[in-house]
Amino acid sequence: MIKKELLNSALIEVILNRLACELIENHGDFSNSVLIGLQPRGLFVLNRIVDLLQKTTGNTLAHGALDTTFFRDDFRRRDEPLLANQTKIDVLLEGKKIVFVDDVLYSGRSVRSALDAIQSFGRPAEIELLVLIDRRFSRQLPIQPNYTGKRVDSLDSQRVLVEWKEEAKKDCVYLIKPKA
Repeated sequence: MIKKELLNSALIEVILNRLACELIENHGDFSNSVLIGLQPRGLFVLNRIVDLLQKTTGNTLAHGALDTTFFRDDFRRRDEPLLANQTKIDVLLEGKKIVFVDDVLYSGRSVRSALDAIQSFGRPAEIELLVLIDRRFSRQLPIQPNYTGKRVDSLDSQRVLVEWKEEAKKDCVYLIKPKA
């Protein structure tokens, strides 16, 4: 396995700041917006973005966590049972602008399941997608991000691994290639 560093901690910080600025441009004071982290890995991005936005705007942002385990189309196709995470959305989503937040957009299936799951919480006025990494040539569904940190062109045999200092030693994004 060959591990190539795509982004280091400093670059991730620059990208997160840019994404926060783009969100401010499009959502203003966030009074009608809710950021939703897709469980489990989207919460790392969500927490960083929310911290940046709250420091910049001075506003408290409505945000939550969405588990899509039982809405996935591959739910019953796995050998081992899936372990669900906790959904935590403490705000009504009816008529709100929602921003899904995730670390890597690959096939689009997680986002599709999030679209199904979010309907249980009301009918949003609009849904956008923010991702740290977009593996744009791997899409199986017609889903595209509104906010992209970095686009990565990779083969299906490769993986993109995002490590966060909360669970690893540092923030870093790697492209993992199998040895030839």
